[in-house]
Amino acid sequence: YVAVPRHSSADRPYVPMAYLEPSIIANDAVQAVSDAPLWLFGFLQSKPFNVWNKAVSGRIKSDTRISNTVTYNNFPFPELDSGGQDKIAAAAKAVLNARDSYPKSSLADLYESTSMPTELSKAHTKLDAEVLTAYGLKSTASDSEILECLFSNYREQLEQVEGK
Repeated sequence: YVAVPRHSSADRPYVPMAYLEPSIIANDAVQAVSDAPLWLFGFLQSKPFNVWNKAVSGRIKSDTRISNTVTYNNFPFPELDSGGQDKIAAAAKAVLNARDSYPKSSLADLYESTSMPTELSKAHTKLDAEVLTAYGLKSTASDSEILECLFSNYREQLEQVEGK
């Protein structure tokens, strides 16, 4: 499963998440997404998810507080064909591989805003580009452009559910 922390430092460029073995028991500080495919992990580790998280999640001090009902369940994932899923999954795997290059570093160390390893940062940049492409955005999209797209997609998805 993918372990999603309930809160993360506002200074981090991404919310550090990890795949954990089923034998690991998540406590109340972590949310678990069972059987999460790599493409889903890729979205959760992307700039669009982090921009969404910072816009809609609650706070503890200045740190974001991720909620499954507010942050995750309302995140407007785009419709993807298997090719799009494969591209995002491959980019997500590259992020995991970059992390593996630092076996003695914790996720907190790897995602410190002032010391994120270059290899990991580059892998995230490629992942971000794939996710942004899935939304029809350029890799240079600003946070405002990303939020505008996400809220537009959210509104469209809500209208579909409500039958409008």
